[in-house]
Amino acid sequence: MDTISLLALLLTLSAGFSILNHHTLRLPVTIGVLVFSLLASLLLMILNLLIPSYDLQALPRSVLGAVNLPTSLLNGALSLLLFAGAMQVDVGHLRARLASVAALSVLGTVLAVALLSVAAWSVFALLGHAVPFAWCIVLGAILAPTDPVSVVGMLKRLGLPGPLQAVFAGESLFNDGVGVVIFGVTVGLATGDSHGVSALDIALSFCREAIGGGLLGALTGWGALCVIRGQRDPHIDLLASLALATGSFSLATHLGMSGAIAVVMAGLCFGSGHNGASRAELDMPWTLIDEVLNVLLFMLIGFEILEITPRLFTVLATLAIIPLSIAARALSVLLSILPVHLRHWERGRALGILTWGGLRGGISVSLALGLPGGALRDLLLPVCYGVVVFTIIVQGLSMERVARRLYPSGHAPGPDPS
Repeated sequence: MDTISLLALLLTLSAGFSILNHHTLRLPVTIGVLVFSLLASLLLMILNLLIPSYDLQALPRSVLGAVNLPTSLLNGALSLLLFAGAMQVDVGHLRARLASVAALSVLGTVLAVALLSVAAWSVFALLGHAVPFAWCIVLGAILAPTDPVSVVGMLKRLGLPGPLQAVFAGESLFNDGVGVVIFGVTVGLATGDSHGVSALDIALSFCREAIGGGLLGALTGWGALCVIRGQRDPHIDLLASLALATGSFSLATHLGMSGAIAVVMAGLCFGSGHNGASRAELDMPWTLIDEVLNVLLFMLIGFEILEITPRLFTVLATLAIIPLSIAARALSVLLSILPVHLRHWERGRALGILTWGGLRGGISVSLALGLPGGALRDLLLPVCYGVVVFTIIVQGLSMERVARRLYPSGHAPGPDPS
């Protein structure tokens, strides 16, 4: 299937699912598309069992293979999605809560990896299927970071206080890059590719990717602003922003730095340099890009269930790890933020919002699909997929109710949530 045919098929399916959702479930469009793609996939799997003489899953699997979600997302669409998310963040609120965002993004992610690793290792052992602890760390690295696509999209629907929104969005944007870096290191250790590498080497590599990516993104972002300063053509602004998003990501990756962190910093810097009419003109096309890529991504997540072979053990492990992942998220948020702003803690309201709103998404699925083939991949992939789908559907759909209960006054000013 050529590229234009593949794109036409994906856009047609996503449009069809969006229309079905509008006339039936009326869920937020991305979650509705995910639900319908899941239902379509499950229907195909059932029909395949009833009609074994025909492989009804062959065509969708070939399409998934052609799309190659790990490559197309992590090395392609992610740059645009992160840039679009960063453009929506209030830089003033983010700057005021920078310590909290940094603590959640780095310390919180590391703590979440550790807690999830121990939880998964214990669950697998109790179910009689011991998994090497190194691979449990890989599982923790996949599930620890919250997904910026899911979180930023959710924040559009909630009337949370501005400072809390900035912390929420900032953490999800930065911990994505941190999580990808940790995943790369842990997979290398688990597979033996990083055998003989010292803890100092790992720390230096992490700093180069995370800090180097941040500095590079800031440099390219402010450089782009300087180049376009003085002109008022919205088309030039859009072209410059597209070049900045893709160029920062590609350059950082080429230099061995985190492309995700680089593009987030570039988006924050570029967005802060626009206001008023120019910002509105720039937001319109980026909102469209963000919406289209979100719908396509969530549809692909739903279809990726066709890559999973369900087993009783993985179902039980997933059901056990889902509540443990929520508990690990709560502990990582609590332990990482309290040392930063202990006096301003808001009696658990911010903890509740940050915990229940810690959605996982396409990043986690892509990382899990990118695991080396073998028995351990077949074991970890369904667990990761189950946790991601639960957070998007259950937590995502109930988040508005939780937000209204914890913050009934919406945008009304209150204590510092960080």
